[in-house]
Amino acid sequence: MTRDETITPELTDAQWERLTAIGTTQDVDEGDYVFRSGDADYDLIVVEEGEIEIVRDALKWVDEVVISRMGPRTFAGELGLLNGQGAFLSARATRPGRVRRITRTELRRLMNEDDDLCDLILHALWARRESLRNGPAAMTLKFVGYSSSSDFLALRRFAERLDLVHVAVAVPPDGIEYLVGHSIPEENLPLAFIQGEPLPRATPGAVAERLGLSYQAQADEVVDLVVVGGGPAGLAAAIYGASEGLSTVLLDAVAPGGQAAATSRIENFLGFPFGVSGGELIGQATLQALKFGVRVYAPCEAVGLATVDGGQELDVTLSDGRLIRARAAVITSGAAYRRLALDRWSDFERAGIYYAATPLELRQVTGEPVVVVGGANSAGQAALYLAAGGSPVDLVVRGDDLSARMSSYLVDRLVEDPRIRIHRGSRVVGLGGDTSLASVTIDSVGEVDARGLFCFIGADPATSWVPTLDRDPEGFIRTGTDIALQSLQRWQTLGREPLPFETSIPRVFAAGDVRRGSMKRVAAAVGEGSSAVASVHRALAG
Repeated sequence: MTRDETITPELTDAQWERLTAIGTTQDVDEGDYVFRSGDADYDLIVVEEGEIEIVRDALKWVDEVVISRMGPRTFAGELGLLNGQGAFLSARATRPGRVRRITRTELRRLMNEDDDLCDLILHALWARRESLRNGPAAMTLKFVGYSSSSDFLALRRFAERLDLVHVAVAVPPDGIEYLVGHSIPEENLPLAFIQGEPLPRATPGAVAERLGLSYQAQADEVVDLVVVGGGPAGLAAAIYGASEGLSTVLLDAVAPGGQAAATSRIENFLGFPFGVSGGELIGQATLQALKFGVRVYAPCEAVGLATVDGGQELDVTLSDGRLIRARAAVITSGAAYRRLALDRWSDFERAGIYYAATPLELRQVTGEPVVVVGGANSAGQAALYLAAGGSPVDLVVRGDDLSARMSSYLVDRLVEDPRIRIHRGSRVVGLGGDTSLASVTIDSVGEVDARGLFCFIGADPATSWVPTLDRDPEGFIRTGTDIALQSLQRWQTLGREPLPFETSIPRVFAAGDVRRGSMKRVAAAVGEGSSAVASVHRALAG
């Protein structure tokens, strides 16, 4: 078998010496497990003598499978070592030998201090995750649900954004025979199988808890920086914070990405002349965050923020009641999608209404007619993407001038695309269908066939969880010199003014879409997130 140098890199003598200079030596006999699937915490296993085989354990419906074997001068482990995920595969010795165990803490320290080994190990862990995606390992996390179910879609989106190895079985609306044949009660959907064990009525939060991806505080832990929101601004803040030595925690109520991950194609981001999908951009940024030691938790929703210890520290309260104690916080919680005030909207949110246009949503409507609502770039990008995927598109724009809020390059493409009908000065006034969306009524043309309605009409800032911060009438957070005069009075005791991106509470910063005056562009959000960290350093040093 040809050795894949990316998955199993060949280490130089110098690299091998540096790698084996840390960790704990362990002698193993044939059949000994060095980690087991389901272990909440496990080590990077460096093989000094002998051989280790990586195994997908037997599940209730399939036998054990040996995925790979690791000989001397190799190491066993995959990307879950960096994001805190529990082991979903097992590793056991095939003959007597010796291994060296490197804990997650030691691995992070090594990657922080040794750029050469960091790049080599990161490439290997990422390549292994990619290779496992379409193999037998994917059966360790299996989702089953109706193809039209928004709850099933939420599970798939959660797993894809967190880059989890998984498989999803979409049951068609008339698939009751499938459920009966597999002894799956309909009321249990969506159903998750984790290491073969069923989790009925599964949610992303419940799955994350079982996989070890929920926040678990260490005793008396105080982190330097907690970032609330995993969009471009939050990822940038977390990456810059961690890379500059701050112990950093990143939280997101759904999964890293925010609205950027829902964008099918970003064409005006620096360095990508041929465009880049939001999912690809966010995936690489998340990997970069893990490289620098950011602890990423999702879904993990922040519901409260309070100062403690005389304002020197902050408590971020999570929806499950847990607390994260931090020295500083950056709020990048973004905005919540707006909905149209139409009858049966909530019914079809589970069966035909979408707030994103990515490959995941495209698979639900490929070849079927769809309606896109909105007049900004996100709507234009979605219309082009869906049309390219084979769907006839009706684009509904409330204003008469398409170029008022949309980039000219998008307007030109939309006008020239024969698969897209543009309805200017129009509104969606009705929805039709039985259990799933079948039609949409547009005031200017009447009823049109539609198996999907893609809504891009803006969003409201997600700031209700921080009511004590100074916000404008629309809920966006004021920062820096924009803070209202009455809020500035509390700064007199500190002997300084708010720093750039600092809110009305010292050591609490805001960046991205949630901040009043932000540009609402991916590149601007990245710049704000990284710039906010510069102010964090100044605040912590003061």
